[in-house]
Amino acid sequence: MTLQSLIIDCDPGVDDAAALFLAFAAPELELLAVTTVGGNVPAHLTQRNARMLRQISGREDVPVFGGAERPLKRPPAGAGEFHGPEGLGDLEPFEPHGIIGDGPAANAIVDLVMKRPAGSVAIAVLGPMTNLALAMKRERRLAEHLGPVVVMGGARSEGGNITASAEFNIWADPDAAAVVFGSGCQVIAFGLDATHQVRATEARIRAIETIRTEPARTTAALLRFSQRTERTLVGWPAPDWGAPLHDPCPIAWLMRPDLFTLKPCRIEVETGSDLTRGHTAVEFRVDPATARHRWAVAADAQGVFDLMVETLKGAQGGRGG
Repeated sequence: MTLQSLIIDCDPGVDDAAALFLAFAAPELELLAVTTVGGNVPAHLTQRNARMLRQISGREDVPVFGGAERPLKRPPAGAGEFHGPEGLGDLEPFEPHGIIGDGPAANAIVDLVMKRPAGSVAIAVLGPMTNLALAMKRERRLAEHLGPVVVMGGARSEGGNITASAEFNIWADPDAAAVVFGSGCQVIAFGLDATHQVRATEARIRAIETIRTEPARTTAALLRFSQRTERTLVGWPAPDWGAPLHDPCPIAWLMRPDLFTLKPCRIEVETGSDLTRGHTAVEFRVDPATARHRWAVAADAQGVFDLMVETLKGAQGGRGG
C-alpha cells in the first residue's frame, strides 16, 4: 500500500472530530500533523479539542500545532450553536496529555511540506484557511511544492449555510481562501453541493454504534448531537433526513477517490462585498488540461459511511481522560 502523507488543518468541531477519527484510523494515510485554527469555536478550544480526539484515538504520535486565533483581516467568527460551547457537542471536556507541537501552525506546515519531495504532502483544510494562507505568505514556494490541497468549503448550486450564498468556512476568512485558491496549487473543493448529500441517517449512526472501539462510540455520540441540533435549528424535510457530514468528505476522498465525482473548474472568492462575502464563484467553463481546481458535484453517501464503519472497526483508541 502506498501511503498518502497528510497534514490536517481543522477547527474541531463535531464534524471535524468525525474526520479526525477517520484519519487517525486510516491505514492509507501517513498523518504528519494536525494543525488547528479558530473557527467553529475559539483557537484555544480547537487546539485542546484536537488533542482530546488524538488521545481518544490513541495517536499521541501525531503532533498537534496550534494556529491562528483570528482571520487575516476580520473579527473572529464562531458556530458554537451547531457544535456546542466547547465545540464537541455533549463530549465532556478534559485536559489531554501529550505534547503540543513547538511553534505556530503556519511554520509547521512550511517545515513539514518543504522538507519532503515536491507533491508528496497533501493538506486537508477542514476549517477557515487562515493557517495555510499564512504559510503561503511565509514561504512563496509552498504552493508549487504542495501535493493536493483538499478543502471542505464553499457552495454553488446548494446555496450557503451562513448567508444566502456563502458556506461558513469560506465566509469566516474569505481573504485567506482567496489566497489559497489564487496560489496556483491544486485544490479539490468539497462544498455543500457534495457534503449535503452525505447525511448521518438513523441507520448509518446505528451502524457506527455497533463498533466496540472508543473512537467509534465517540463518533456516534457526536453524530447524535448533530442529529438533534440540525433538527432543532434547521428542521428536516423528512423524518430520516439526517445531519450532513461535511468534514469527513475530504478525508474519505483521499482514501477512496471513487466515492466522489469531481469537475475541473476555476474557483474565486468574493472578499469585497458584505452582501456576498465568502461567495465561491465556481466556473466550469475551463480547459480541463490546465485547470488547477476541482469541485465535488456528487458523493456516494452510503459508500462514505461504509468506509467509516470499516475503518473505525480497526481503530484501537486510548483513554478518554
